[in-house]
Amino acid sequence: MSVKTKKRGKTALIVIACILAFLIVAAGVCALISYIGVKSNQKFISVIEPVKYESQLVPALDDNGCYTFTTDGDFRVMQLTDIHLGGGFLSIKKDSLAINAVAAMIAAEKPDLVVVSGDMTFGVPFSSGTFNNKSSARLVAGLMEQLGVYWCPVFGNHDSEAHNYYSREEIGALYASEEYPHCLFQAGPDDIYGCGNYVVNVKNTAGKIVQSLFMIDSNDYIANSVIDSLTWKYDCIHEDQINWYKEQVKSLTESNGGDIPKSLAFFHIPLVEYKDAWQEYTDNGFKDTENVKYYYGKVGEPGSAIYCAERNSGLFDAVLEMGSTQGIFCGHDHLNNFSLDYKGVRLTYGYSIDYLAYAGIAKYGSQRGCTMINIAPDGSFEPVHENYYQEKYVSTREKEQVTMTDYAQ
Repeated sequence: MSVKTKKRGKTALIVIACILAFLIVAAGVCALISYIGVKSNQKFISVIEPVKYESQLVPALDDNGCYTFTTDGDFRVMQLTDIHLGGGFLSIKKDSLAINAVAAMIAAEKPDLVVVSGDMTFGVPFSSGTFNNKSSARLVAGLMEQLGVYWCPVFGNHDSEAHNYYSREEIGALYASEEYPHCLFQAGPDDIYGCGNYVVNVKNTAGKIVQSLFMIDSNDYIANSVIDSLTWKYDCIHEDQINWYKEQVKSLTESNGGDIPKSLAFFHIPLVEYKDAWQEYTDNGFKDTENVKYYYGKVGEPGSAIYCAERNSGLFDAVLEMGSTQGIFCGHDHLNNFSLDYKGVRLTYGYSIDYLAYAGIAKYGSQRGCTMINIAPDGSFEPVHENYYQEKYVSTREKEQVTMTDYAQ
């Protein structure tokens, strides 16, 4: 080997070593800033006042292992969706805005239960600055615990992705830990698809089920790969989950004295029937049809898109077959917010929180808020969208200035 070749080899090694050293230092700096940012938002959460309930309903585990609320009055559920806390050095400010919004709405509405229908977190490194999805999960769970509100999370496609450090099962174990007693998350059966298939019941003092609330994992991507996440090849609810749902309805019917319980279902990715129903409504000149009754809202995604799975899961057919579930609530599409009845089942998008996932969305406000679902003692229910930028929602910190025009793509 010549002297010149040796010098070139040494030079190449030095360059590689310098690049590696730079990357290590940069990663360390980013990790440190992320740590400081998470600690800053944890400190913010620690000074938020707990919700002032006059008489808070407290759930208990029933004989079937389901958390159960007991009341003869109305039961109020708040659906939040797509909070998208990043938990990294790039999302510190936007995380605090999302925390502020969630806290303000819960404090004002004082719901009996909060259901977060997926995408609590957003560990996408080019937006959040981290692969660590547990740091943002801790922020969400810590906020709910500080507020003292009972809540149920269901997973979305961004809560645990192929590039994240922690799996669904690991994040689910965090939510179900003794550290967060107000979280009612249950992993559900380990022999079926998904993590977080579980039921919460509302009963009256006579022991009858007023409403069963199904939490279902709609999963993430077809192959749970980085490629599928980039091409938006979304998964759906699987056949074994549908069989579980049907068995749960049968079991609840038996425990309810033979009466089929009324129920609602919450998950993240919309069913194909959301697209079918909206298409039928628009094809009829935005007028009701024999199958569709429109209540409110619109499709605001580019190209009027509804980002469901390509494959029909079959859950909607099972819902019709079992005769229990009256309403389905999802998230996922941040700019879609319609609510309509399709073949006797109310299909509703929740308002999103997102300050981070859609580029520039922090500056827009018409799509941000919560969905309040009032369940009457007879089991009937009524969902209402509530925009965050109302005077009744008093924030711990001053609300940001936004435009109330539609989000500019």
